[in-house]
Amino acid sequence: METHIAIFPSPGMGHLIPLTELAHRLLLHRRLFITFIIPTATGSPVKPQNDILNAMPENISSIFLPPVDLNDIPEDAALETRIILTLTRSLPALRQTLTELTGESIRKRPSALVVDLFGPPSFEIAKELNIPAYLFCTVSAMSLVSIFHIPIFDQMYDCEYKDLPEPVRLPGCVPVHGANMPEPLQDKKNDAYVGVVESSKMFSLAKGVLVNSFLELEPGPFKAMEEGDWCKPKIYPVGPLIRSGSENQTGEGFECLKWLDEHPVGSVLFVSFGSGGTLSQQQLDELAFGLEQSGQRFIWVVKSPHGHGKSHTSYFSVESHLDPFGFLPEGFLGRVEGRGLVVSSWAPQVEILSHGSTGGFLTHCGWNSILESVVCGVPMIAWPLYAEQKMNAVLLTNGLGVAHRVEVDENGVVGRDEIDKCVRSLIEGEDGRKSRLKISELKALAAEALSPDGSSTSSLLDVAQIWCN
Repeated sequence: METHIAIFPSPGMGHLIPLTELAHRLLLHRRLFITFIIPTATGSPVKPQNDILNAMPENISSIFLPPVDLNDIPEDAALETRIILTLTRSLPALRQTLTELTGESIRKRPSALVVDLFGPPSFEIAKELNIPAYLFCTVSAMSLVSIFHIPIFDQMYDCEYKDLPEPVRLPGCVPVHGANMPEPLQDKKNDAYVGVVESSKMFSLAKGVLVNSFLELEPGPFKAMEEGDWCKPKIYPVGPLIRSGSENQTGEGFECLKWLDEHPVGSVLFVSFGSGGTLSQQQLDELAFGLEQSGQRFIWVVKSPHGHGKSHTSYFSVESHLDPFGFLPEGFLGRVEGRGLVVSSWAPQVEILSHGSTGGFLTHCGWNSILESVVCGVPMIAWPLYAEQKMNAVLLTNGLGVAHRVEVDENGVVGRDEIDKCVRSLIEGEDGRKSRLKISELKALAAEALSPDGSSTSSLLDVAQIWCN
């Protein structure tokens, strides 16, 4: 009789993709039946999600819940507020779906409900239906430590994090200046802060937490969670879970790889701000001039700029709505022709990072992108935009030594000279050489963690065994 697992992801490709990789990994070791239950908001595109889910093995099915209406919340509402409301307003439909699944037959009764960071409000439903609830952590172990401490810090600190005189010290982690704590914690008056604090209090109710990281990458945070009485659930490091590659090897994807074939080993910088990141017009200009000024080879995934100060405007939409090429400086494409390739909105990231010609990655520090860079052995330039990305940048620079972080000026802009300096340093300089040596070590450790006898494989088998029993 097949064990049935239900997975309830938060909105956004950055949450769905690692959960689909978790499902793939589980099927390598156990005969399971997995159902994805997908929350959506009115107007959110479902095609990118559908494309991924439709390509899954036959043992993995998906159910899209009815779209919820978010038209009553302000346009400038925080990203986290939109995600939390999408999930909480989907809870009645989730209850109905899980009830139907538990009532159909013994074979289809879920042995576990797996949710990600914003999913703990669903724990009450799981408890009603007697389904064990597990968390899948789509961020670093260091970020998970911070989440367990949010309720503690909420009582400790009256001021805003950015005003703390001393760095925040998390068990097992490098110190973090308050301004680098996750974005939803930076304004205590915002609804997002309240939502994240309340959600974090529920983390201890999980039966276990599967973390998309590995022991050898973050030994300090994992040891702290194992030993700390503030961490109640069992922690299972199961990463790095990344996309093995894109099925789209035609069009722009094919052209990117063909272009890389024509350039020397380790000579190309890959520039991408993920599925949700966008820049202002001023920042887009500075990046273009900085890349041009550096004289280095690059592939840049460019998106149309945001117009109202939000760096995550494409989080729910995934694709640029306007032709981004029209926002580049006049004559830029002609001046960089031959050594720079600019592509619109999307590129096959894993394939580019794993190509021998790629020597660096300018990244927004999303955790999926970081893991992809580690698995491929590519050093980074850290340019965090939103969510927990500033904390990730601290881990990459101060903790792991595999990245250099860009400096922002007094106007919140990374200038062209700073970009020029960082790119040259990574591709040609001594700092870049040291980062390459360090990340090549992490690449080997990542492969070892996922090997048949590796730490992450053993951890995943432990939790799968619990579900199957």
